[in-house]
Amino acid sequence: MASIKNLKKDINYVLGDIIEACYTWELYNPKAGSKGTEAIIDEAIESFDVLIEKVNVKKIEDKKAYFKAINTELEKKASDLIEKVNKL
Repeated sequence: MASIKNLKKDINYVLGDIIEACYTWELYNPKAGSKGTEAIIDEAIESFDVLIEKVNVKKIEDKKAYFKAINTELEKKASDLIEKVNKL
């Protein structure tokens, strides 16, 4: 992992793109309800908050393993959210 700054950017861009995909889906499907997309957006925002909070922890013994675990968690959460968007 290159830096904490890049990890924060990755979290922001990945989850932001998922939220944008939800809004795009709503735009192209105006007759469908927005409850499904709202739930995905809320989950993405909650995930963002949790991941950024974890990144900002200062006292860490093994930084490399800690941040690699956060990156893995981001990838898993993003794939889960993308799967939900695809099911809409």
